[in-house]
Amino acid sequence: MLALLTWKKFTTVRVRMQIAAVCLASVLLPGASRTRAQAPSVSAPNSLPNPYRTIENWAKLPEGRTWGSAAGVAVDLHGNIWVAERCGANTCVGSDLAPILEFDSSGNLLKSFGSDMFLFPHGIYVDREGNVWVTDGAGSAGKGQQVFKFSPDGKVLMTLGKAGVAGSGTDEFNKPSAVAVAANGDIFVADGHGGDTNARILKFSKDGKFIKTWGKKGTAAGEFNLPHCLAFDAQGRLLVCDRANNRIQMFDQDGNYIAEWKQYSRPSGISIDERGIIYVADSESGSIAKDRTDWKRGIRIGNLKDGTVSAFIPDPAENATWTSGAEGIAVDSQGVIYGAEVGQKDLKKYVRK
Repeated sequence: MLALLTWKKFTTVRVRMQIAAVCLASVLLPGASRTRAQAPSVSAPNSLPNPYRTIENWAKLPEGRTWGSAAGVAVDLHGNIWVAERCGANTCVGSDLAPILEFDSSGNLLKSFGSDMFLFPHGIYVDREGNVWVTDGAGSAGKGQQVFKFSPDGKVLMTLGKAGVAGSGTDEFNKPSAVAVAANGDIFVADGHGGDTNARILKFSKDGKFIKTWGKKGTAAGEFNLPHCLAFDAQGRLLVCDRANNRIQMFDQDGNYIAEWKQYSRPSGISIDERGIIYVADSESGSIAKDRTDWKRGIRIGNLKDGTVSAFIPDPAENATWTSGAEGIAVDSQGVIYGAEVGQKDLKKYVRK
């Protein structure tokens, strides 16, 4: 009898410990199964409240210059806004305009640089030292297919990739879409923009030495179809916009898969603020991605801890079938959102109502 009671007590304790371990893991690391269980229904993200108002024409370009396609936007530690803009068109080929622009929060142009260096400026990132990183997502005639690191004044500090060469080697890119820098200085590049391009993430040391790569074209965990953006959260986890797979994938910095989220629809850009709020730009649902008519384009806002979506800013041109909406997205310390638009060729600001 004593042995039986002892065994029952041991079994009860063991079960309780297993339950506690599962609960603790779900709190500390929101995995794929838990995330899917909490994901809103397909219709919910379209009808969530919009607590923001849209401000247009706030950024002042030089007289005679108009916006081109703006795929990338970032905010630096001073609250200034950096934009990668395609020289008044959707390409910088044949243009002498500077595509990298810095504005203050009132929209005054502070500086511009990068003239005659880019074909198709795409992703932009500002690191903790104020350096500006930009990807060139096209290549020809000895130009493009590279990632540039600039000082805040526009001096070239580093280049990755071979100018004008599309490839899959460890020192080559094929339409690089995004770049991000970890807290320790390691550099991550999202390489590929659909079609026959690459579909992978590359990791380099802070001095540009190749460390590793992961991913290939596909739909399984750790595979990609158009890796379009990168963002780090406060824990150092890397979030990747796996756009054509209609999901966000999450990894540690060694490329180990953690989770996927599909409740943000078709992500083109991600920004994460200091409170752990995630802002995701969906620029293609229902227009470019004509098979996703159940989802609307716009900016979805949620909680990074569990992935719950709580607000939705519809694309200002939501009734148009051609538009691509905001692709790049950034958020300043005051919670102001900036959306860089390719189809509309604009840079919009969203502030709390």
